[in-house]
Amino acid sequence: MTFRNYIIVPITLAAAFLSMQGCLKVGPDFVKPAAPVSSKWQEAGKKQLKDKPANYREWWKSFGDPDLNRIIARAYGDNLSLKIAAVNVLQARAQLGTAVGKLYPQTQQAAASMQFNRFSPYSTLSLFPGANALNNYWLDQAGLNVAWELDFWGKYRREVASADATWRASLADYDNALVSLTADAANYYIQIRTLQNRIEIARENLKTQKESMRIAEDRFKAGSTSERDVEQAKTVLYNTLATIPVFQQQLKQNENALCTLLGMPPRNISDLLRGPKTIPVPPPSIAVGIPADLLRRRPDIRGAELKAAAQSEQIGIAKADLYPAFSLTGSFDFLASNFGPAKLTQMFNANSASITAGPGIQWNILNYGQITNNVRAQDASFQALLLTYKNTVLTAQQEVENYLTGFLRSQENARSLARAASAAKRSLDLAFIQYSNGSTDFTTVLTAHQALLSAQDSLATALGNIALNLVGVYKALGGGWEIRRGKDILPPRIKEMMAKRTNWGALLSPAVYLPPPCKQPDIRKPDW
Repeated sequence: MTFRNYIIVPITLAAAFLSMQGCLKVGPDFVKPAAPVSSKWQEAGKKQLKDKPANYREWWKSFGDPDLNRIIARAYGDNLSLKIAAVNVLQARAQLGTAVGKLYPQTQQAAASMQFNRFSPYSTLSLFPGANALNNYWLDQAGLNVAWELDFWGKYRREVASADATWRASLADYDNALVSLTADAANYYIQIRTLQNRIEIARENLKTQKESMRIAEDRFKAGSTSERDVEQAKTVLYNTLATIPVFQQQLKQNENALCTLLGMPPRNISDLLRGPKTIPVPPPSIAVGIPADLLRRRPDIRGAELKAAAQSEQIGIAKADLYPAFSLTGSFDFLASNFGPAKLTQMFNANSASITAGPGIQWNILNYGQITNNVRAQDASFQALLLTYKNTVLTAQQEVENYLTGFLRSQENARSLARAASAAKRSLDLAFIQYSNGSTDFTTVLTAHQALLSAQDSLATALGNIALNLVGVYKALGGGWEIRRGKDILPPRIKEMMAKRTNWGALLSPAVYLPPPCKQPDIRKPDW
């Protein structure tokens, strides 16, 4: 046999072996589960809501607030939790490469050795005739050993499919983190503006309360009233004054939380809050589409489906262990020595080559129920994920309904409070005039002060709640993650650091580590 034939034989066997990789796949194939979805929202038909689909890519711009836009852009670029989610996508892509590698020869061992042999003349070998000829010779060897388990039952292809679904689920997790990030940044900003307004309301009320106390003191000094009026005035004033540190504490805590969200230590963020201290005003109407839109838009629903798909493949992987494993093993060696007439230079001659190849079978018959119970455990995990998917769909609808109700009812609440605040202001003006003229006692002024502060503070809170509930609506509808489309989710600086530590090959390219829209074949080329 020629050297060429030595090479062709194992290649032919390997090609035939690879062609068998698509024979069977035991276990269930994933089918997207049905989800309980309402036909329309309960609040549908309200003039503020439109059932037509809308683009929620940059929903925060509907508030028309440059500071809010700037903060969300900063959060998108610098948030550390989002960067962690991006690295998780890269990790899932590398794990997919590990699964793909199992489709090919699982064991490959190349070895070479150089061995010098010399036997002692005092050894037992010296007793045999011609033993001295065994002394002082070299033995060189080079070879390749390969073991390749046939994916006859689809075990390794299902591992690839499972890893692929997990990879796609990791991107859905990134998208979900981006949805939460944009909503959280908007919430902190709205709470900051609301607290700034409440502090300003308290300070404005302090001015009128100080004036009331001054008049009470003057009337007391003139003998027109008792000291009780002065003490009541002080009580109202200091109660109002006591609310300001509480609001300031809450304001600072929200600013600190926003700083962490923006990937920086707590600091003064006045450079980010350059605009007027007004609570963001929502648009007069919003498009909410229909509940079925959630199934394609919300990344957590998409992620729950993909995680169930990945687990479905695990059932087939476990079930494959119930069947015999077919494999092909072989070795290809060159052996040469300078013993007797042989030459080391004959190392790579055809006659120096040896080859062994053949099929093998392994079947774990007496596994004492281990494999069967592993299949059952994987199936139970799959069933739990199917229920998790359905629960995620239900929870998503609940969140939308809750925030829609909050958005509409907060508007009604704010309209009533606006009228109450206007009436309370007029009542205080009248009470102030009457008390100054001595036609009423200070209790009337006291009550009017308290009513005005309460109404104005409640109105500011209600206006903030309108904006917060609208943010909740956009978050519940799954808006905001679309801003990453067409962009690299991993910052260049992170990729530079990772490339210095590890050879990532082509995996640091977005075209490689970002999942394509369509599912790829289970048999793929390795990632070197």
